[in-house]
Amino acid sequence: MVRTAVEPLGSGLRKTDQARSGQTRSDRAKPHWALRDSLAGFGLFLATACVVLWQNAHVAILWDTSYVLDSAVRFAHGQAPHRHFPFVHPPLTFLIQAAIIRFTGRVFFHHVLYAAVVGGLGTVLTWRLALASLRGRARAAWVVALLVAAPLAVLGIYSIIPIPEYDGDCTFWILVALWLFERADAKRSIASGLAAGVGLCVPLFCKQNMGLPFLAAAIGAVLLVLAFTVIRRGQAPTEAAGVRTLLSVLGAAGATLFASALALHWTVGIRNYIGWTIRFAGERRLPSLDNMLTVFRDPSLLWTLPCVAAALLILWVPHPSRSFTARRVGARLPWTRIAAFALLAAPFLFTLASLLIYDDADERGDSLLALWPLLLLLAAALAIVNLLRLRREPSLRALFPLIVLAAICGTFMSQELWGSTYAIWPLLALLVAEMLASLGRFTTRAASPWFVPALAALISVTLLICGGFYTASEDRLSYVNLPDGPIEHSAFPELAGMATPGPYLPQLDELLRYAAANIPQDDGLILIPGEDPFYFATGRVPRFPILLFDPTTDPYSPAETAALARSLNIRWLIVKRDLQIKVDTTPNRAATMQALMGEFTLAARLRGYDVYRR
Repeated sequence: MVRTAVEPLGSGLRKTDQARSGQTRSDRAKPHWALRDSLAGFGLFLATACVVLWQNAHVAILWDTSYVLDSAVRFAHGQAPHRHFPFVHPPLTFLIQAAIIRFTGRVFFHHVLYAAVVGGLGTVLTWRLALASLRGRARAAWVVALLVAAPLAVLGIYSIIPIPEYDGDCTFWILVALWLFERADAKRSIASGLAAGVGLCVPLFCKQNMGLPFLAAAIGAVLLVLAFTVIRRGQAPTEAAGVRTLLSVLGAAGATLFASALALHWTVGIRNYIGWTIRFAGERRLPSLDNMLTVFRDPSLLWTLPCVAAALLILWVPHPSRSFTARRVGARLPWTRIAAFALLAAPFLFTLASLLIYDDADERGDSLLALWPLLLLLAAALAIVNLLRLRREPSLRALFPLIVLAAICGTFMSQELWGSTYAIWPLLALLVAEMLASLGRFTTRAASPWFVPALAALISVTLLICGGFYTASEDRLSYVNLPDGPIEHSAFPELAGMATPGPYLPQLDELLRYAAANIPQDDGLILIPGEDPFYFATGRVPRFPILLFDPTTDPYSPAETAALARSLNIRWLIVKRDLQIKVDTTPNRAATMQALMGEFTLAARLRGYDVYRR
């Protein structure tokens, strides 16, 4: 049985509040998993998984695929990251992919299936979390939650970049952690609190800039609610169960972090881990505060924020029964609600209209992404309001927007708005659900049962249609060359399921055949820039510390690279000429090649590759 939160920790939902909110009998009923839930969940899962499979059927991003899968090959061979080689990411994503390799073999399609399943589960989890936010706080909560989650079929965790990847995995585990929070909120038991505490720590080991702010915000929320709950305990003895649950969350989180630190110390060295994933990664990736704030300097905010502010002001007009002044305008009240709806709908209608206004996919994508700063600012305002109400009504539910915002802003520290949003649309959907739930409190007082469902439908249609165009146009994948022409497939069984336009896969096949015929299996290689999943396809053990030459992952100077090649007896150098990625990010490419060329001579010139031998 799947449950959702019916009352927050530290407070209860009074019957008088239920009646005042105008919720229906079905909303007040005890939540349970019914046939319609099964059909809706299966539909969301299947739609999302199909989009992921469709994406993989026509586009492969070699740069990202090679980094994840070749690194997973290292893990599968027993090489320890952070100790045996530089590694800037936490290990969980790569451990999962290494486990798939160990148990099912080196077949690319197995990893595609993983992405499809996780993407589908992420959409279902988002739907259930949205339903928990809306139930009891908005009319037609089940329908509204389904509308909020529906666009994730095309904007889900792995719908845009459809390969297993750390941002996507981190988002999934954040959703799992929030779902465990919901169960702890509903059951108010020590067992559910322990599960929630463990779940909070898992995202940290997928992506540090996402998982760390999420964990810090969640722990801070628990401490705040615990403090206010203890203060209120003398007035409400029933809060004892809530206190025990909150303490179990903190205890489980602390124990999990301690156990993880011990495991890292015994395997790769805690200093190595922190040095690479925190210090080095921060030096290479952390943007300035000014760059972070550019997200909120979008010109569209100059008109979208006033529209929303005016709508909220209109909705704040008291119910006609509350005052003489309100009774005088009661006859015009429905028209004011329509005006408020029109003002709230304007940003989404403009985004829809952009499909007709703009012909360029980049401009259409920018119009869709412009909704992010607007919705984030509104969610921040909601989080502040909930914080101010915390002393009167301590509740973890009230702090959910703050926790989700922390994860989103942490994600932006990697590639800011355009580059970072591809895997975190489910988090935005959760913020939308929270805002609709809060908006329901305003509208139900004025007996406007249509308001929240209609707004949810408009938001859903906007994100579904514009998000569908955004995903299908591959605008987020514009950093790689995807030429017009037939879709090419690899002939190697290990790369079954990999497909992309252009000459890249046939050229890779030629390189793999040459390596099988001419390069001994145990010889060490360097591949520059390392764009192809060479080690995954061949099963060779990587000998050189760097697999992908990129400023984020490569700490070595050209002289150090050449010295390592000598000390490790690297016998082959493979240089890719025809890159799929548009900008070769190899640090100091010319100097590195000059340092290596003194020790290697050309052995073969293939289509797209130069092969050198020591």
